[in-house]
Amino acid sequence: MGLFRFDNLPVNTLIGADRETFDAVVKGREIGDKYKSKFRNTVCIRWILGWFYAINERRYRKMKELEDVEDPIFIIGHWRSGTTFVHNVISKDPKFGYCTTYQTVFPHLMLWGRRFFRWCMKVVMPSSRPTDSLELTPDQPQEEEFAIANMSPVSYYHFWCFPRHIAEYRRKYLVMKDLGEDEREEFRRTQKKMIDLALRVSGKKQFLSKNPPHTGRVKELLELYPNAKFVYLVRNPYTVYKSTMSFIGNTLKTTQLQDISREELEKEVLETYTELFDKYEADKGLIPEGHLIEVRFEDFEKDPVAMAEKIYKALDLGDFESVRPLMSEYAGQKKGFKKNKYQYDERTVSAVNAHWSKAVEKWGYSI
Repeated sequence: MGLFRFDNLPVNTLIGADRETFDAVVKGREIGDKYKSKFRNTVCIRWILGWFYAINERRYRKMKELEDVEDPIFIIGHWRSGTTFVHNVISKDPKFGYCTTYQTVFPHLMLWGRRFFRWCMKVVMPSSRPTDSLELTPDQPQEEEFAIANMSPVSYYHFWCFPRHIAEYRRKYLVMKDLGEDEREEFRRTQKKMIDLALRVSGKKQFLSKNPPHTGRVKELLELYPNAKFVYLVRNPYTVYKSTMSFIGNTLKTTQLQDISREELEKEVLETYTELFDKYEADKGLIPEGHLIEVRFEDFEKDPVAMAEKIYKALDLGDFESVRPLMSEYAGQKKGFKKNKYQYDERTVSAVNAHWSKAVEKWGYSI
């Protein structure tokens, strides 16, 4: 158990941002009165850590280009579609590097001081996620958008701090509309830097990504990594809706610097799913043949090892037999984990039927 719980953290996740990113993200944004103390703490600690961030940046600029690196594997799909479990299983293959929980919070402390600050993080951080009580440690695989948000203003996850601006962040940084070329170049630069840092520290040659926001960026990712491969997760939309509302509501308590009503949040959740679904469907044809597999999470959950083997064969990821025992061991450890159980009340059913019917019909789901 860490010193803090998610509901009483004295700082915001922006402590991990470099000064340029921090200033750009908070510029012109209103800080709610009840969050001003947390914001001041974040400003103070971020300023102190900024000296160490500068040391890391100098080391990064001297870092030689990595050689013989393979294009990444991207695990995508809407939040709460099972991407975390799939990522955790496949990451047991030792050939993959990935973004860790530590890197998501401190992407600017990867090349100097990492051991010390990792120890500090382990001492103070909560030991489980706020949404489903899954174990949380500094070294476990994590989605990289949190790291990107601390490295660049071009990130959808700035909505966690300023939820009243979700629509703006979604349009520009999730489905990538209305971006200037300078912002597109910033996205490409940050994405590559984040992966380079993870691979440098891990000593690996191929990055395994799990990042729901990338579901809306297939086109942009292929421009950066033409031979990238994709695993797209789908899950019952009724479950996804209930789980997403719980996930965002609980996580915002830790990250937000302004309030948003539940009605407005619900509206944005419904719109985000629709726009993300449409953007993925429009762009997935750009993925080269043999570089995409679409997986129902319910099938993966039922038999993780068999489905992982199917993914390896479909994407030609190499010898599966050598990693089967590692994945089997992990999957066996998680068999007793108690998931949240959701009741599909009338509000949920009507919301999903009204807004997400295309996904329900496409994948043949029902209540």
